[in-house]
Amino acid sequence: MTRIERDFLGEMEIPETALYGIQSARARENFSLGYRNTNTRLLRAMILVKKAAALTYTQLEEGPDKAVYQAVAEACDCLLAGEGADMFIVDALQGGAGTSTNMNVNEVLANRALGILGEPAGSYHIIHPLDHVNRGQSTNDVYPTALRIAAVALLRDLSGQCAKLQEALQKRENEFDGVKKLGRTELMDAVPITLGSAFGAFAQGIARDRWRLYKIEERLRQVNLGGTAVGLSGNAERKYRYLVIEKLRELTGMGLAASEYPMDITQNNDVFVEVSGLLKALSVNLMKIAGDLRLMNSGPRGGFGEIRLAALQMGSTIMPGKVNPVIPEMVMQIAMKVQANDYALTMAAGAGEFELNPFTPLIADALLESLTLLERGVCLFRVNCIETLTADIKRCAALLENSTAFASAFVPALGYDAVSRIVTQHDGEPERVRENLMRASKSGGGAD
Repeated sequence: MTRIERDFLGEMEIPETALYGIQSARARENFSLGYRNTNTRLLRAMILVKKAAALTYTQLEEGPDKAVYQAVAEACDCLLAGEGADMFIVDALQGGAGTSTNMNVNEVLANRALGILGEPAGSYHIIHPLDHVNRGQSTNDVYPTALRIAAVALLRDLSGQCAKLQEALQKRENEFDGVKKLGRTELMDAVPITLGSAFGAFAQGIARDRWRLYKIEERLRQVNLGGTAVGLSGNAERKYRYLVIEKLRELTGMGLAASEYPMDITQNNDVFVEVSGLLKALSVNLMKIAGDLRLMNSGPRGGFGEIRLAALQMGSTIMPGKVNPVIPEMVMQIAMKVQANDYALTMAAGAGEFELNPFTPLIADALLESLTLLERGVCLFRVNCIETLTADIKRCAALLENSTAFASAFVPALGYDAVSRIVTQHDGEPERVRENLMRASKSGGGAD
């Protein structure tokens, strides 16, 4: 069974039970990339925006229309509870600056609200996707506002996971404080350090990331909702503009504020570039940490073998007993993906023109994917790697003992050239180098 829906381009058959309408169906055909649908976090945030608008009009309206907006607000609650998830059918990457996603939400809410009133789907003379659900709004203020809400929520989750990772690294710093090991620069023997100090340095990097992510939320809390098409509030009443932000703050629990210059937020996306840049910085630190752990774990006989990562799964289909550092490798791939997303997002943000950026869907998809991957990845990194690894104290000591890392300590007394000559004269053989350095130090310089 189908119903017929019409717009100025013609008509289409829509499944009778579908909550989406003709605009969503057209978008599904036009953008049939087979990529992935619009991010669920973005959709959820957009529904919150629609609920804030519906509650606002419920308060402002009297008469029959009041019941319409009450039904729309109730429909929002139904969707937020998980109903109709399969009705969001538009691909994440779409032309039109997100109009198709906005219309998908408008149509699903209109038809769900019609059902609440006991009316059949498509009865748009009663509840219209644009005249009612989208009243006082534009894709150009709804979509960026929803993206900011979704990004803030994910940033908070990610910042929390970074805090836990920092704590786990600091715990290892304390546990391994007495484990002496060989320090390396450019993969070459350098000077003695402790394994604890290595983890302490890791923790410091994550601490900076945590603080940066916490602070950037401030920039995302300014929204252009009420600015409509280009930020000049063309079809939004004054009372609505002030009240809808208040309602949205209550619904999200976020300190959202109306932008002092909505046109700026409508056309400029540099704040998302800034956020993505901080995610890239976090990914760089994670890649460095994961890479170091991978090297320290290498072996177990032919590599460094200074730490032991937990054995999580079989590492080879042909080499029995081989176990790979799979979690650090996963984290490094997440980092690479985040850095690639940052580049795509940067290009999209710079490609806008005049009063709108048509490429906001790519910005949203890339940013929310990076946030999600990092939040989950940081959690798994901590639980399945940092908290489960162990130190091979004997191996650390053996590698340190078999090096001439101690030689640097003699430079203040003997001078760089003298120490260098002793090290090279004895081919870096630790026992002989140490013996001659000690002798030279006692005699005031020189060597055999």
